Amino acid sequence: MKKNRLLALALAGALTLGLLAGCGDKPSAPGSAGGDKSNSGDKPAASVELTVVTSYGGDDGNRSNYENAVASYEAATGNRVNDNSSVSNEDWKSRVLTDFMTGSEPDVLFYFTNVDADPFINAGKVMSIEEIREEYPDYATNMKESMMAVASDGKHYAVPSSGYWETLFVNRRVLSACGVSIPGPDYTWDTFLEDCRRIKEAGYIPIACSLYEIPHYWFEFAVMNNGSLAGHMEIPVVDEAGVLVDDPASRKWIAALEDIKDLYEAGYFPDDTLTAADAETVAMFGNGEAAFLIDGSWKLGYFTKNFARRIEDYVVAYVPGKGQRPASDTVGGISMGYFITRKAWEDPAKQAAAVEFVFHMTSEEVLGTFVTTEVTALVNGTETSGLSTIQQSAADANVHITGLAGAVQDAISGEAKSELFINIPKVVTGQMTAREAVEAAIRRN
Repeated sequence: MKKNRLLALALAGALTLGLLAGCGDKPSAPGSAGGDKSNSGDKPAASVELTVVTSYGGDDGNRSNYENAVASYEAATGNRVNDNSSVSNEDWKSRVLTDFMTGSEPDVLFYFTNVDADPFINAGKVMSIEEIREEYPDYATNMKESMMAVASDGKHYAVPSSGYWETLFVNRRVLSACGVSIPGPDYTWDTFLEDCRRIKEAGYIPIACSLYEIPHYWFEFAVMNNGSLAGHMEIPVVDEAGVLVDDPASRKWIAALEDIKDLYEAGYFPDDTLTAADAETVAMFGNGEAAFLIDGSWKLGYFTKNFARRIEDYVVAYVPGKGQRPASDTVGGISMGYFITRKAWEDPAKQAAAVEFVFHMTSEEVLGTFVTTEVTALVNGTETSGLSTIQQSAADANVHITGLAGAVQDAISGEAKSELFINIPKVVTGQMTAREAVEAAIRRN
């Protein structure tokens, strides 16, 4: 809270330097010289209400950080944020895209920077950073250009936020009860299967996962386990007749689904994995009913907030490796960022307020409250101290990372992704073959 109060005071002072629009002036980046944009004699413009949509909804581990950042922005500027945030899932993505199609898009959007953003980028519904810099030269200059997502037109649209990593969380209390060791960077698939057998025999759930709602993480690593880090972003293709082409990409995707099917048939997922929500299966892990969970860096805050009394039980470890992939190769990067919509940009009352909101949310001070062990695009980075035990375990595990790749699921269209994940329950129950599921998904890519 101290950081946010200081930032609010800093921004409030910045208002007198003309960093927010007043009498026609344009804002510079917080802390920048401002050049000829400054106008210390002007008063800030009347209060503006911005509609903002992010994925910091529900039980997201960074929800409180987001709320604090919004509050400090409002206190410093007098503007108000109409927050329509929700938990990130396929339904949320669909709602965001529908809002753009119907002209109901927000003023500022925190969203994925991969192909999921193509529909509104290609429709000209969001502003490129290059366009914004024509009016606000300091916009996003505190970010490393090389770490900004590049759209198909060669331009940048999203200002990066904190990055992410995905890996294996383990419940050390469960493992101890089962006589299983905490996985290290040399963890293998064969050892993992043996551990799962022992955990199940001891009466615990080996893997906390909802194949009904969030099979994404296991799919991601199953693909890498049947390929390699270098070729992880390769995706299958279909021929002109819509038939899946037999190549290394399709073979590893098929093998990945078959590995998940094997885990299901062995009884290593919860009994209700085909009907339970993700929140329910994560709670199984949190409450000490399950041993393993694949999830992302955002879960550090979630466990700290929701399972504080059990926080010593959780350790960040390594997803078991197979074939060419060592357990120390993982998935990560920066997949989300802040977009300013053209609708807000062309509204004289909202343009400057939207720019300053993104300035604020992507400043070193604010992002420093989101970043502990995550990837960051900030030129000057962030400083972290006083890590909790689970955060420290993540920092320790990250020291041994040998390779990092983006999420291959983000390289296919939303329609293809939905088709793939909807069909995973059919694959594991034998209603559809893995090959049929991959082919059906890629036909929609």
